[in-house]
Order: sequence, then structure tokens, then C-alpha cells
Amino acid sequence: MAAIVLVVNVFSYFYFFRIDLTKDRRYTLSDATKDILSSLKKPITVTAYYTENSIPVIARARADLKAILTEYAARSGNKVVYNFVNPNKNDSLEAIAKKNGITPFPVQIREKDEMKSVKVYLGAVIKMGDKTDVLPIIDPNSSLEYALSNSIKKLSINKKPWLGLLQGNGEPGMDEIAQVGQSVSSLHVFQPVKLNDSLPIMQEYNTLALVAPKDTFRPGQLRQLDAFLARGGRLLICYNGLNPDLRNGVGRLDNIGLTKWLADKNIILDNKYVVDARCGSITVPENMGGMQYNAQVSFPYLPLITNFSGHPVTKDLHSVMFPFTADITFTGDTNKVKFTPLAFSSDESGLKETPIQFEISHKWQKEEFPLGNLVVAAAVSGLNGNKDSRLILISNDEFIINGKETENQKPHQLEEDNIDLFSNSVDWLSDNTGLIDLRSKVLKFSPIKDVSDNEKTFLKYFNFLLPILLVLLYGIIRMQVKKRIRTKRMEEII
Repeated sequence: MAAIVLVVNVFSYFYFFRIDLTKDRRYTLSDATKDILSSLKKPITVTAYYTENSIPVIARARADLKAILTEYAARSGNKVVYNFVNPNKNDSLEAIAKKNGITPFPVQIREKDEMKSVKVYLGAVIKMGDKTDVLPIIDPNSSLEYALSNSIKKLSINKKPWLGLLQGNGEPGMDEIAQVGQSVSSLHVFQPVKLNDSLPIMQEYNTLALVAPKDTFRPGQLRQLDAFLARGGRLLICYNGLNPDLRNGVGRLDNIGLTKWLADKNIILDNKYVVDARCGSITVPENMGGMQYNAQVSFPYLPLITNFSGHPVTKDLHSVMFPFTADITFTGDTNKVKFTPLAFSSDESGLKETPIQFEISHKWQKEEFPLGNLVVAAAVSGLNGNKDSRLILISNDEFIINGKETENQKPHQLEEDNIDLFSNSVDWLSDNTGLIDLRSKVLKFSPIKDVSDNEKTFLKYFNFLLPILLVLLYGIIRMQVKKRIRTKRMEEII
């Protein structure tokens, strides 16, 4: 027995397996994460600053992080080392956490019949050698695997690929797209690039982003974009060819040359506005009884896109608003160029000819939405004779713009799906991270199924009475058995 126990222990040390029984496979690491962990050259130290208390959400978040870190350690050959610190334990630990960039946030809890505010820490510091990355707050509902793998990838990568933001035609600057800039900068050198007439785009740039151009493109600039694609470059374009003038309530077309350049590649931006019954709303002042108030009015020119393809760029996205967008079609040879739709309007959508007058008070009818599944974002491969070239066209430019900070206005914050759409596009174009499938992954919790009052009453009394009935039944059966035994013995004596 001792020999068997010894052999089993030695064998299980070298050969073991884990089974992930969760519905959303939250503890099953992706191939991208496994590749990152297997290629680690130096040890990674993860110090998790997590509050220990009885709040269910916090306790579950701590348990989830510990479980996935255990998997990281196993998959990396113990090159990932982790430990947990409770900053709420004493002032010195709390000071260390704050010094390392971990931000606490208040949570209201009920304790002894009174509400109490406590400081909660949910952050981590990841180190590799002299490099450090800080996750100040880890959202319990976000993808832990993406947060950890992205951080480890950021520390382990020796040379980041270059990503350029094209400038020179009225595009917004880096400060106006700060959130998406921060997202892609973790794995890319993201910086502005001047689109010149005569100077070719530097070879260091494999991927370029062209966002919301306003000024006319010169022929020389378009030739440089053609040359970039011909050498296998990757280009992300956020542009719709439309020019809505909200001040005067008129929708016109844009004429800066980019629509024609795309049409020469058989990528057609329609000269109509997409309208959608599933849309956002605008605030309109209204009067009632001498009182003025703000009312929310649905505005179909603000389509809310919730219909996405299963492509890695749009997989797991939920909704992104595309204000004033156009539909995209492809008229070329699909045997030479691959055209893949990424996002669509709803089943109740339509097109409005330009120029058009925006009428906020217009009463929309169902007949005005006769179309459906109009393409508003697409991926194209194999342009300009190079099978390695890639282009993503998103027929909207406002979904990633924060705006400039002024004395009277602050930049507005983007939704996570807006940032993910841009970041996923960059990752797919660059094709160098392998983490694209993890960014939009969220944990799915299975709540207890709602039941009717009658079902609740039945279950309550069933659970209460069933054990009693089972005990009584056991007693009756036991009594009958004993009775038969006594009867049999009496017959034997007689």
C-alpha cells in the first residue's frame, strides 16, 4: 500500500489534469494565453491587492482570480508566481497598495442594521524583472483572462509594432480619441503620421488608422495609400461619406475624394443615410402648461447596431451606436478579393436620399423601414494585388471620438463596445496579439430561475413534508419487518 501511494503521488506530480465545469468555460485558458505563458523567458510576479470580507461579489471575485492564477502558474511551469494581500488589514499595507497605484472604491454594506461605507480593493500589480504593469481596478464582470494575458504580453514583448494615426486632412488628433488610443497603446507604438504627397509611408508602419477626415485628399496622398496596400499594409478607415449639418438640419454628401478612391476598389459607400427603427434618441425642449422640459425623442438617423457577424472583430460585441451612417456594398470579384460583412442594421431599417432635411418632429411609420441587415462595417482582404493587404471600413467616425476638452465641455466617455470595436479591428489588422477573442469576453452568471407563487408554495411545503413522510414510511416498513420476524419466531416455537 505504501508503495502504491508513493507511485501515485510521483505520477500525479508530473501528469495531472483539470476539468472546467463552468457553463461559460471561465477557467479554460485560450490558445493565445497558453502561447504567451509557454514563451515566457522570465518569471512573472502577480501581487493581487484584494479586500477580504463577506460581501458575496468581492469574495467571488477574489476566488475567481485565485483560480485563474492557479491555472496560469500550472500552464507556465510555475513561472507565474502570485500572492494575495489584504490592504484593509492595516494602514501600512494600505499605504503600500496606494503607492503601487491600486485605487480603492467605496461600497455600501449593511452591518448591525445600519448602512456602512467600506473601502474595497480589487487590483493587481504584475512585474517582470524591472518592468511593472498596474491594474488599479479589475472589474469582476470583465474577462480576467484578457486583463492578465494582456498585461503579461505587454511586459514580455520586446518590440511593439507601430500603429499610425493618419493626419493632414482634418482628422481628429490623438487627444480627441484618447480612450481608444490608451487601449491600443498597450501593445502598439501608437503615434500620428502625416500623409504626404511624395514621401512614402515608413516601412515601420504595418497598420494605419484613418479616422473622420474632413479635407479633400490630393491625388498624391491617395497614391501613397495605394502603395501602402500594395506592399501588404493594413488600413482601418472610419468614414461614411456623409456630411450632416445639424445646425441647419440638412444632410448632404461629403466630397473629399475618399469615397471615389474606395469605389475604384469596388467598395461602395452608398450616398444615402441609413435609418433604423432601433435607434438612439435626442433631447428636445418641449412646452407643457407654460413649463419647459426636455423630452427624449427617437431619431432613426442614429442607428443602434446590435447585429454583428461571428468574425473575430465583432464577436461578443453587444451594441454600438453609429450616428449618421451609410451602407457598404462590394461589386468586385470575390474570387480575387475577400469581402466580409462585420456589422448590420436591424431588420427594420431603410435608406434616405441626399440631400435631406432632418425633421425631429416627423412621425415615423413602419413603411419607412422596408429594408434590413444593411452592411455598415466590413473587412476586405487582397486589395491592390497583394493577398496580405487588409482593410476594414466602418461607415461611421463618431463612435470613437471623445472630443476636445474645453472650459465649458469635457470629453465624453465611450462605451466599452465602442473601444472594443476599434481595438479588435487594430488587432485583426495587425494580426500579432492573439488576444482578440478575449477582449469582449464577459463572465456569465446563471441566476436562480424565477418561479410563480404557486410553485414557491408547493416547493416550500414539499421540502418541509417530504423528509417527515420519508421518516414515517421508513418507520412503517421497519415496524412491518419486525412484526413479520416476531410472527415467524412464534410459529417456530409453537
